[in-house]
Formats: sequence, structure tokens, C-alpha cells
Amino acid sequence: MSTSRREWLAKAYGAALWGGGIASMAGPAMAQATKAAAGGAPRVVLLGQSVPLTGGASEIGSAFAAGSRLAVTDFNERNAASGIQLKLLQLDDGYDAARAAANARTLLGTNKADMLFGFVGTASSEAGANVATQQGSLLFAPFAASDNLRGADHPNVFHVRPGMIDEALKIVRQCATVGQTRVALVGDDDAMGRAGLAAVEQAIAELKLPALVATALVPPDGDKLGAALKGVQQKSPQAIVLVSLSGTTANAIRTLRKSGYTGNFMAFSIVGIDPLYATLGKDIGGIVISQVVPSPRPSAIPIVKEYLAALDNSDQAASYEGLEGFIAAKAAGEAVRRAGRGFNTASLQRTMTGMTDYDVGGFRINLRPGLRDNVRRIDLISISADGRVLR
Repeated sequence: MSTSRREWLAKAYGAALWGGGIASMAGPAMAQATKAAAGGAPRVVLLGQSVPLTGGASEIGSAFAAGSRLAVTDFNERNAASGIQLKLLQLDDGYDAARAAANARTLLGTNKADMLFGFVGTASSEAGANVATQQGSLLFAPFAASDNLRGADHPNVFHVRPGMIDEALKIVRQCATVGQTRVALVGDDDAMGRAGLAAVEQAIAELKLPALVATALVPPDGDKLGAALKGVQQKSPQAIVLVSLSGTTANAIRTLRKSGYTGNFMAFSIVGIDPLYATLGKDIGGIVISQVVPSPRPSAIPIVKEYLAALDNSDQAASYEGLEGFIAAKAAGEAVRRAGRGFNTASLQRTMTGMTDYDVGGFRINLRPGLRDNVRRIDLISISADGRVLR
């Protein structure tokens, strides 16, 4: 799992650099569309993406970005005669919100992107949403955005993944089902960790369960994790919910197990299974992780089969994040297709607002949810010591 991911990462980002980013568009499809589109050249719709291709979240960001590119190529090939083509411009932000904001301004101002797409990270997504609002544009399919971006005061932000509250409800309900009433939370002390904590506390309140017995939000680059975990362990939690990237998550699990902790670990989907497995190896056994898209392993689900078929012509490895990027870009293309060649921002926004139960291929998504989204399914999975995904 980890070896294949690292092999293709080195290849994928040494190609097609343009304007400081990665531009993706199917050349043959573009040529065909130029000939076939009524009224002349096709309308090229630019999706502007800021994504961590370097930094602490680079493996998640790289996989999400690569899956997005596959879907853009697929859209252009399938819609070559429609008069609409997609172009994806990806800029690296290193998982830094300030860089994400600067990228958003560049993408909308200099590059004239038709919308912002697929920002990765809670703080980066919020930065992108703020710039989109300031410039009268849209942000589509942020990855791991705070539930604050799902309110009525953000009508220009559209989500392909469920909210943190949806994942938190699944996780907390599972703990209650197996009799784990003493639950603690450990997370990165950043926008993501704080959003996850708020979601878990909301889920606990809604389900009328006992409050968290301990909470520790720790700077991901500091040396305070050990002391924080000692304080958490003193409260004797039966389960610990982790809201952090793979680095903090792996360190927390190893530290707690070494100190004798025998309880369960529950993690949000944002942790990234592949980088976590690459770090923990066989020590990953038994950890439960929520997932917001289907398994990217061979199955009868049409969107998974479509994703895997696209992978056959690439140097990528299948991953949850890659599949999510593929679904996100496919949904963006469908919204553009429905809005029509002559769309503007307002008409595209109306189209997206109406896509409340879109079947993307055996997997349903709702682009305009509130804080509760019953359309989408969330799975709880675990990884065996030999790397197999278990349900």
C-alpha cells in the first residue's frame, strides 16, 4: 500500500508544470471539441485548485489532486462534442492557509478561474471560501472544511463530502453501541482539530451521551504530545477519538500503546489511511477510521469501477483520497454540464443548489446540505496488521 503510493507520487508531480502549478486538460478531446462544438471553439471552464503537494498533508493532497485530474480528463473525453471542456489548474499551498488565500486570489484574479475547487485542509478551505466570497465566486468540494462553511451565510460553498458532524455522529454512536461511555479526544491544535472537537461535542450532546472525559489539542510540530497523552490516559478512557493528520495520530497511538493503554482508537477520514499505514505498519491493526466515499478496491459500484478504469491508464495507486478527488471533479463537471455552455456564476450557483440528490454512479451526494446529511453513507473501517481493509 505505502510503497506503491510513494512510487507514483514521485512521478506524478514532475510533469506538466505551468504557471507554478499543474494544468490538466485532455488534448485529443480538446481538438475534437473544437471541431464539433456548434458556434466555434468550446467553452473552457477553469477549475482553480489550491492543494498541499508538499508539507504535512502532501500525501492526502497529492492523491486528491491526482484523482481530480483523472476525472477532468474523463469528462473531456466523454463530452468532446458538447462544446464544454474542463481545465484544472493546481497550485501548491504546502498546507498553509495564507498561501491558500494567496493562491485563491491568483486563481480568480490572474488566471480568471470560473470557480475555486478542491481546497484541502480546514483552514485552507476557509481561506478559499473567504476569497471566493470577496470576489463573487464559488468554492466547490473543499476537503475537510469546518461545518461553519455549511451554514446559510455561505451559499457560494458547495460540499461533496459530508460534514464533520456527520462523521462525529457515526463515530460517537459506534462507541455508545459497544458500551464505551468514557471517551476522550486528542487532536492537532489547529483549525481542523478545533472543528473536529466541536463536532464530537455536538454529536455527544445530540445523542445525550456522557461528556468527553478528557481533551487534548496539541501543536503538531511541538514536544507537548507526551505530557498531554499522560493527562488523557489518567482519565481511563475506553476509546480515544483522534482528529489529526497521520503524524500526530501515529505518534499518539504508539505512545499510548507503549504506556500500556488497551482501549480503542477512532479516527476521522482526514487522517489518510495510506500515510497512516506507511508510518505505523503492522501497528495500525485495530484502529477504526470513518470513510466518506466507498472503498477504492474492486467492487460492483459504478463510480469505483469508473475510477479504477481511469487508473489503468495512469501511474497512480488506488486510494480513498484519489477516489474522493475523482468524485469531486466529476460532480463539478456534471454541474457545469447542467448549467450549460452559456452559464455565469449566478446560474451555475443555482444549478449546484438544486443538486441535492445526485447519483454519481451508485453513490449519492448532496451539494446543498445543512449540518445533517442523510443522503450520504459513512463507513467505519479498520486496517489489519497486514494492510487489509476490514469492515
